[in-house]
Amino acid sequence: MYIKFIAILALVASTSAFAPAPSAPRTMGTKLFADFGKYDDKLWDNEAKKDVYNAWDPNQPRSANNFNPFETWEGNSPDASGRYPGENFYKDPSRGDVNFQQMMVEREEAEARAASPKPGDVPGAPGRRT
Repeated sequence: MYIKFIAILALVASTSAFAPAPSAPRTMGTKLFADFGKYDDKLWDNEAKKDVYNAWDPNQPRSANNFNPFETWEGNSPDASGRYPGENFYKDPSRGDVNFQQMMVEREEAEARAASPKPGDVPGAPGRRT
């Protein structure tokens, strides 16, 4: 009788080995905390660049909403969030069509910007890449 009791007790105790595991708490998915600029997924033409440039403050830290869209780095222009090709979260911007006459107008604007930069726009400024 004692042996039957121990056998039944062992059988009952081992049934928990075949029971499904208690559900583990679900983990949260990975969130990417990437900031994107005002013109992300929008047309990134000269008018958009001028708008971002006018809002740019070279004395404030560089961010997705505070960068010089006309600044080049290793021959590349930034995307609409201020990131360059090869950097994390770079997105190839949507560019509009440009003709030669527009290019000449943009060149004159670029020469005017270079002739009179914003106050604080010096190499090493917090809002610059270089």
